[in-house]
Amino acid sequence: MNLFKRKKSRQEKIADADLEKTTETASNEKSGDILSSLADMPITEHLIELRSHLIKICVAVLVIFLALAGFSRELYNFLSDPLVAQLPANSTMIATDITSNFMAPIRLTVFVAAFFAMPYILYQIWSFVAPGLYKKEKKIAIPVLMSSIFLFYAGVAFSYFIVLKGVLKFFIMFAPQNVLPMTDIDSYLSFALKLFMVFGLTFEIPVVTLLLILVGIVSIQTLEDKRRYIIVGCFAVAAVVTPPDGVSMLLLAIPMWLLFELGLLLAKILIKEKSSPDLAAVDKE
Repeated sequence: MNLFKRKKSRQEKIADADLEKTTETASNEKSGDILSSLADMPITEHLIELRSHLIKICVAVLVIFLALAGFSRELYNFLSDPLVAQLPANSTMIATDITSNFMAPIRLTVFVAAFFAMPYILYQIWSFVAPGLYKKEKKIAIPVLMSSIFLFYAGVAFSYFIVLKGVLKFFIMFAPQNVLPMTDIDSYLSFALKLFMVFGLTFEIPVVTLLLILVGIVSIQTLEDKRRYIIVGCFAVAAVVTPPDGVSMLLLAIPMWLLFELGLLLAKILIKEKSSPDLAAVDKE
């Protein structure tokens, strides 16, 4: 009787497996129909759809810009506070171009508007791309999208509150005694925005590392074996994209390395969670 019950349970498992395969095949065929219908759409319809999303993005940025335009001076004062705090008592910021007093705050306001509109911008990009994705890809894409937004904001905040002050202090400290530092507002704005973008994109390293592993482009073992070369690459990239000083290079290279390790750790956890149900199913059989 026990042998008969065991055979019967294995037959039920086989039947359940066939049912799952049939369901998965049907869902794949349904997704394939969606993809084929998207592929059959003419390129003009894709462009029209893309244009509608771009218009929504531009409108959102414009609305936020108009709301912040009246505070453009205050925004620039907030950006320049780390520099003003480091300048000597008789030194100020200057404007070498007659239009700089107007254009520099406006440029900053446009950047801030795009910065605040980033979740909506990524949502519009997601709305355009999502119809062509499978269900499994959508499950991965949504957490990746949310974490990308958070990490970008974290990178910009890190560069403003920690990196910018240290870099400015380094440059002003090494100024010759007979030179009075007076920075042009346009030059400072370009310097600060470049620093924000570099750190904002750098903080996306865990997401990029995780995606590369999940997609199968690289493996965890390969990245672990090449860890020493990746660390050297982090310092090389930091030396190229940051200002020519050791402080900013270290403040970028070390977080790059730690963020890479974070992405590697997350990939190990996810792959372990995926493999554990499979091992449990094998043990049951």
